[in-house]
Amino acid sequence: MLYAIICEDEPGTLEQRMAARPDHLARLEALRDAGRLLVAGPHPAIDSEDPGPAGFTGSLVIAEFTSLPQAQSWADQDPYKKAGVYRQVTVKPYKKVLP
Repeated sequence: MLYAIICEDEPGTLEQRMAARPDHLARLEALRDAGRLLVAGPHPAIDSEDPGPAGFTGSLVIAEFTSLPQAQSWADQDPYKKAGVYRQVTVKPYKKVLP
């Protein structure tokens, strides 16, 4: 089943986000390579593809896991969470209706 992992950043954590980004992307690339990633990306803090120093307010990952506990466990191990970037992480089932 697909699960949405909705993450909200702590304000002022752009530096920590950038430092943890390579490890964060490596985990997403592993999901993609396994054919389990539907979409992933950050929420820019301003209406811009490149928000610069304004940074980001969070991230969204939609991926396939065997269960909600497995999805939650995966989210709990995110390098951004470990680096203190994420203030809150919500994981819930997601049903894709349209491509």
